[in-house]
Amino acid sequence: MKKLNTNEIEEALKNLKGWSLKDDMIEKSFTFKDFKKAFSVMTHIAFECEKQDHHPNWENVYNNLNIKLSTHDAGGVTQKDIELAHTIENIVGQS
Repeated sequence: MKKLNTNEIEEALKNLKGWSLKDDMIEKSFTFKDFKKAFSVMTHIAFECEKQDHHPNWENVYNNLNIKLSTHDAGGVTQKDIELAHTIENIVGQS
């Protein structure tokens, strides 16, 4: 998959509120009511990641979830990352 250039990424991020580009990754932090809710959402995201065969770099501390996406094979952000970010937004929006 082709690595997107900075302009392409910034254009795609216009449709992903709160996501930003940093160190060849797109990232966003989420805060939930409590740990149980954060873990529940992470589990839902994990199943969708398996379907897409694309997996995030993420960190969970209590009710906070930090997600970073990049396509390691491409050395940066690709359309796969943009699609996964949209999936994550849909999951979080449903929770």
